[in-house]
Amino acid sequence: MTDGPAARARARAALEQLVVDVPDFPEPGVVFKDITPVLADHTAFTDLVAGLASAGRDADGTVRVDKVIGMEARGFILAAPVALSLGAGFVPVRKAGKLPRATHAVSYSLEYGRATLEMHADAVEAGDRVLLVDDVLATGGTVAATAELVARAGATTVGVAVLMELGFLSGRDVVGDLAITTLLTI
Repeated sequence: MTDGPAARARARAALEQLVVDVPDFPEPGVVFKDITPVLADHTAFTDLVAGLASAGRDADGTVRVDKVIGMEARGFILAAPVALSLGAGFVPVRKAGKLPRATHAVSYSLEYGRATLEMHADAVEAGDRVLLVDDVLATGGTVAATAELVARAGATTVGVAVLMELGFLSGRDVVGDLAITTLLTI
């Protein structure tokens, strides 16, 4: 499916219908957005993949990326089928210490503390065009750190695609000029 706006509209409707709010998870005061019911529905999942993949195509529907990066862990679930849909390679970005070979690493601030993300040093090549895919854009730290990993490898992040954006957390401000495709803003 390459019908970008229509795919995004179908995906938005699926998210609005099927995402389950789980209060006080993983800690009191947090409302967790559980996407597993959307993933379990074949039609909804297909629409999500098409909607996210539209960020990797230009206005004519031509694929404009060489690699799709998924951030640990829900980003893996989404980015792998997006990569297949685009005919691109899939690259996982993991928490520190999870990848077995030489890596690039970036540490960044979280709401409570710091985290480190790693990507295999040879996962993307200089000149590669990369799409970042994750489930949620919240504070923007994970996306910004991943884009830094891509830049360190000499590649270019051409866009970001997320299921949901938590607009009240202003993550767009942190990621700068990166083009962001979001299927649902909360």
